[in-house]
Amino acid sequence: MSPLSIYDRDLDKTDANHQPLTPLNFLARSAAAFPEHPAIIHQGPRADQDWSYAEFYTDARRLGSALARRGIGRGHTVAAMLLNTPPMLIAHFGVPMAGAVINCLNVRLDARIIAFSLDHGEARAIIVERELAGVLREALELMQGPRPLIIDYVDPTVDYEAEEAGFGELDFDALLAEGDPEFEWLRPDDEWDAISLNYTSGTTGDPKGVVFHHRGAYLLATGNVVTTGMTKHPVYLWTLPMFHCNGWCFPWSLAIVAGTHVCLRQVRDHAIWDAVAAHGVTHMCGAPIVMSVIIGAAEQTKRPLERVVEFFTAGAPPPEAVLASMAAGGFNVTHLYGLTESYGPAVVNDWRAEWDALEPGLQAAMKARQGVRYQALEQMTVMDPETMRELPADGTSMGEVMMRGNVIMKGYLKNPAATQRAFAGGWFHTGDLGVMHPNGYLQLKDRSKDIIISGGENISSIEVEDALYKHPAVAAAAVVAMPHAKWGETPCAFVELRPGQDVSAAQILTWCRAELAHYKCPRRVEFGELPKTSTGKIQKYLLRARARGFSSEVEDSC
Repeated sequence: MSPLSIYDRDLDKTDANHQPLTPLNFLARSAAAFPEHPAIIHQGPRADQDWSYAEFYTDARRLGSALARRGIGRGHTVAAMLLNTPPMLIAHFGVPMAGAVINCLNVRLDARIIAFSLDHGEARAIIVERELAGVLREALELMQGPRPLIIDYVDPTVDYEAEEAGFGELDFDALLAEGDPEFEWLRPDDEWDAISLNYTSGTTGDPKGVVFHHRGAYLLATGNVVTTGMTKHPVYLWTLPMFHCNGWCFPWSLAIVAGTHVCLRQVRDHAIWDAVAAHGVTHMCGAPIVMSVIIGAAEQTKRPLERVVEFFTAGAPPPEAVLASMAAGGFNVTHLYGLTESYGPAVVNDWRAEWDALEPGLQAAMKARQGVRYQALEQMTVMDPETMRELPADGTSMGEVMMRGNVIMKGYLKNPAATQRAFAGGWFHTGDLGVMHPNGYLQLKDRSKDIIISGGENISSIEVEDALYKHPAVAAAAVVAMPHAKWGETPCAFVELRPGQDVSAAQILTWCRAELAHYKCPRRVEFGELPKTSTGKIQKYLLRARARGFSSEVEDSC
């Protein structure tokens, strides 16, 4: 053991000089510094709502207090099945203020997966939007564990298509009314304490619970501010679902710079253009489909913008035509890359000034690269996963993308084997294959996990294949990504039928709709003998090549 240096003696950590990092402090600071500044704007056909930073902080404290009074605290899970509405923002602060962990559920998932998530995460309570109550009812019937406390949220700004009586124990406003506005909220005992739980389908159809800690949320939220160039009081439009990696940590990022959240229940062209023009939106995030919605709007829907809007996208690289159309509309597009396990985006295509002189095609090629690591991510490289040796940054040596740092998850909840595999060799294995260019910019080449990214949603090809294999006429099936003009990618199914069987593509699609969430259904079904190796393994790379040549103008019937 080496002797202590002069800097190791009598210079100890104390409460005065060492506090656990937590993004909850961001809201407390902005509420003190800018109490009257607009924090949340939420508008609809029936009513308009807004919160100042003082009111936002008060409601978060009320929520934390009310949950604590009902016995919900450290180590407990509170689920949120909400659209991009004010309660989702309040819950991102209020739930961890009680010491609990927030679990934002993907509202597009089916009842079976929702039930699994609630059981696996041992949810003590769930806040549910009235519009989504039907799916939750089904999920509660499928749950194996105790029924959580149901908290209804009825959005006063909209007219529901079918008014349904709430089935929870109380509504969200009533819960807030129970809370103390001066609640002394709980700071984490340790910044390693969990702050959120996010489910990802991963390489199979079985969801894995990705656990975030306070330190990582703090650092990624700060990294977002630096990466997106946010200065004081930006205006952020919620075109990215908050159930995606806690909205890529932007609920916490905006509190750093006292920004304004503009809520958006649904991604619709007129709603986006109206909000951008009316509120002076400065920043947005979203999947490629959001860009399609923006540029695909009718000319009478579009508005002249007073400033360039910074738009950050992840998923399939945006094609040249999309980038040009976005620029013409007043949006500057930046490509990001990350995973749920890295708290969302941790890699950015940091644009270089000298690339402005390139012709449009080369600019688009540069923008298609994933880029360099966030400041908050300590290391990223491309390795041979077998030898764990770093590969040359020559733009051609392909290996697995590896990361390590403080914005990598704690691990998978109640799944130590999967956690150990993900962290083997002291690196997080992304499962994505890519190359590193000589200038240090990463470019993905393939997804070893066969995940299909459709409209920003991860679809497991294995899950879709499992549904196909259940059909009595199917002998073999393989699902790969197919290009799609609107969604970026969609599933394409290759099916080999059993001898003597005759079934149509429409019948296969109907079967899939009964087995899967509709967005996971194939958009195209091709029949025939599947290419296989001598050992019987399906050669997916041949199918991918075929799928890339298919027209994207297919029926969106699912």
